[in-house]
Amino acid sequence: MVNDARPAEHCSDGNSEIFEVFNLLGNPDISSSSCSSSGVYYLLSIVDGLLSVVYGLSGGLLVLEIPVSDSCLSKTSSLIHEIRFNSCNKYSSMKYLPLDPAIFIQNRKRFTDKMEKNSIAIFNSNDELPTNGDAIYKFKQNSDLYWLTGIEQEDSMLILFPDNPDPKYREVLVLVRPNELKEKWDGHRLRSSEGSAISGITTIVWLDVLDGLLQPWIHLADTIYLNSNENDRKSNLVSVRDYRYAEMMKERYPLHQYKRSAKITKELRAIKTAQEVEVLQKAMDITDVTFRRLLQFIRPGTMEYEIEAEIYHSFLSQRATGPAYGSIIASGDNARVLHYVENSRECKDGDLILMDFGAEYGGYCADLTRTVPVNGKFTRRQKTVYNACLHLHHYAASILKPGISVLDYTDKVGDEATVIFQKIGLLRKSDIKNEDPENRAYRKYLYHGISHHLGIDVHDLGTRTEPIKAGMVFTIEPGIYIEEENMGIRIENNFWITKNGNKDLMKNIPITVEEIEGLMKK
Repeated sequence: MVNDARPAEHCSDGNSEIFEVFNLLGNPDISSSSCSSSGVYYLLSIVDGLLSVVYGLSGGLLVLEIPVSDSCLSKTSSLIHEIRFNSCNKYSSMKYLPLDPAIFIQNRKRFTDKMEKNSIAIFNSNDELPTNGDAIYKFKQNSDLYWLTGIEQEDSMLILFPDNPDPKYREVLVLVRPNELKEKWDGHRLRSSEGSAISGITTIVWLDVLDGLLQPWIHLADTIYLNSNENDRKSNLVSVRDYRYAEMMKERYPLHQYKRSAKITKELRAIKTAQEVEVLQKAMDITDVTFRRLLQFIRPGTMEYEIEAEIYHSFLSQRATGPAYGSIIASGDNARVLHYVENSRECKDGDLILMDFGAEYGGYCADLTRTVPVNGKFTRRQKTVYNACLHLHHYAASILKPGISVLDYTDKVGDEATVIFQKIGLLRKSDIKNEDPENRAYRKYLYHGISHHLGIDVHDLGTRTEPIKAGMVFTIEPGIYIEEENMGIRIENNFWITKNGNKDLMKNIPITVEEIEGLMKK
């Protein structure tokens, strides 16, 4: 859920804006006198006539629910929107509107509910990685740390110790202490109140004093959870911070029991909450607007990189962080290269262009693929192959539901592809009869998987062998790649798994031949 207001600062400044809302509602139980100087308000959202507010104290969080009458609803919503809009200038690292900290509060509770008794979990931010000379790559936060806190800043940590005898230190967000000189070079660093506002964590500790606090907590705990990257597609050639930190902890505290937090996060992150899906939906809506814009832009002679530039411009103008991954803009035979990212060729009359792109918003990713005719009109053969691919897309959507595994689901789509490819002249009966079970005949024209998990990472955490569960989010992206015809077609939408089926989160994005041609004609 996208937050309906920014989290307020302490009573001495930002909370006054929250009290404007309270005064508007005429609630006699809440006034500025009730605000502690050590607390912080988080204004959440209006749901079913109730304004939800969280007030953070050193000992925990107090949830307030304030009735909103129909007569005050419109004005209250407008005031909340204004507070939220003004907040964007405050959090300089954010292009997107502040998210509801309840997302991260709920995620932490889901994680701590899985922890063993008297255990402590420690999460680190990613490294800042060098390029050449004195330059560094743009920082990208550790996905698990972001999922738990919403914090995007480097040199951050999270410590969860639910059984700490001191309630104040059961959740601790660790931030680098703001440095005036560094800020002159690199910009604003989070203050403690800002870290609390984003994450919903009320106890903030500066990194330079952490060691003196952490050691007594470790001595109280029996088990230490440490993080690692357990994405099945990972490629770790460099010793990243998580692994260096694990080595250091085991050397310093060799007699503790150690457990993998990734085993928990892999299970939990695969199941998206309704609030997470609302953020995902925003990323997909931004992608929708961008695709419609491209249909008006593409014509013979357009360069692939010009389309990529239009995507980037459209994303940023809608408050997206940027592309969720490197956009694939593949015209003609380039479309048969699955991860073609050169985007350097001219789009020629009569060719198709495959565009695989998606916005990142609030740390969550969209992943769309559409294939359209450069000149705005499919040829008869292009239309035949496109509709065959669209049939596979709809078939896959019809069977992607709780209970089936990704492996079994992929096999079933392969069975359907075998039938369809024979109908459109790609396979003969003899090809199917003599196929190798380990390399089936259809794989000549569809040589990738059909679906992957989607969330904070484009290829998000989740199982491929266990049954699919409600709450998971998947792509559906069948393709048909024909070397003899210099043609590649892929169609991709994103789906949220429900109890009995799924919900197409991209259902409003044009997908049929008629929709695409109609919009390109305009």
